[in-house]
Amino acid sequence: MFSTPSNPESVFTYGAPALKFGSGASAEIGFDLGQYGARHVLVITDPGVAATGAPRRIAEQLSGFGIQASVYEGVRVEPTDESLLAAVEHARAGGPWDAFVAIGGGSSIDTAKAVNLLTTNPGELMDYVNAPVGGGLAPSRPLKPLVAVPTTTGTGSESTTICVLDVLDLKVKTGISHARLRPVLAVVDPDLAMSQPAGVTAAAGMDILCHALESYTARPYTSYERRRPEERVPYCGSNPVADMWSERAIALLARSFRTAVRDGDDAEARGRMALAATFAGLGFGNAGVHIPHANAYPIAGRVRDFHPEGYPAGEPMVPHGMAVALTAPEAFRFTFEALPERHLRAAELLDPSAARPDDLSEYLPGVLTRLMRDIGLPDGIGGVGYTEADVPALAEGAMRQQRLLGTAPRPVTEDDLTKILTRSIALW
Repeated sequence: MFSTPSNPESVFTYGAPALKFGSGASAEIGFDLGQYGARHVLVITDPGVAATGAPRRIAEQLSGFGIQASVYEGVRVEPTDESLLAAVEHARAGGPWDAFVAIGGGSSIDTAKAVNLLTTNPGELMDYVNAPVGGGLAPSRPLKPLVAVPTTTGTGSESTTICVLDVLDLKVKTGISHARLRPVLAVVDPDLAMSQPAGVTAAAGMDILCHALESYTARPYTSYERRRPEERVPYCGSNPVADMWSERAIALLARSFRTAVRDGDDAEARGRMALAATFAGLGFGNAGVHIPHANAYPIAGRVRDFHPEGYPAGEPMVPHGMAVALTAPEAFRFTFEALPERHLRAAELLDPSAARPDDLSEYLPGVLTRLMRDIGLPDGIGGVGYTEADVPALAEGAMRQQRLLGTAPRPVTEDDLTKILTRSIALW
């Protein structure tokens, strides 16, 4: 546990984009962009989403509002520094742009954030990547309006200030974080997620769940030393507003997650998943996430030959939500002693029918592992190709994510991460 600060924080901050939610909401984007005076817009998406026809349909609808739209379909699922730079070069060649529209999962939205940043501000990509991997530079100029249209129910990127990427040479997943990266409008249309495969629904849904659980169990904002105004960051620790969104997201997942994976045509379950993703994003986008997300970065960044079901064939990958989930049960065993009542409450919300075990620290991990088995996730990091010999490098990579680890409810050492990762090789 953290020591009591000598001058405890008494202020928390909250930020969120404007939100438009509901079936058919994506048909109104032309009107929404018109409110920002946009006339030349770049739509950013990936090949899989492009194949559904939704990005082209939305781009064509924009013309009815006097907006000229171009579609970039080159987003890489799980963006890398190389894929982001390719998107930036494309945008620079066709610009200037009045606004951007991201259509897809977190990969498309995060790519659009990077494009927006690097077409409006000087410098190179690594200048803005979080320290110590990159320079941690803050944007010096305003960004253009970004409208985020998620087609997968999971990342919450439409609500957050974060852009996540793999730095290929370093074999590390990291990010860029600044309040100016947050989209001005999130358009959440559950109809766009109806074609999401079961494997994608499972991985993305675990991202929703871990967003909610990690922000709910994050270090309380009052446990920090008081910050000066210029020191405030988007992630300020658990707080009453973020807690509300996280609890509601967990409760929605309890009613819909297994059904959405089992029956992708269940519109009601899909709608609840979309709403849960939005609520979780509104929570963790302000409170922050911690150990499972810190571990996920090297797990995804150092993958060798794993190919997940439901994702495009090609290079090996561990989807972000899956990478987050694989160490979550062990991570919450570790954090239980810091905030036991929150861990118990989270388990009750996620599975109201589950009996409390004698060892209460096993309650939330047990609920999580049963869910992971039910939706077909690998049974730990061993299921995606890692062995005990890989653990030191994974722990070292996770330790680089100090921005995330600093949000954990108790201090985390490299030895702690080594134990969590080792115990996560096989979860059941």
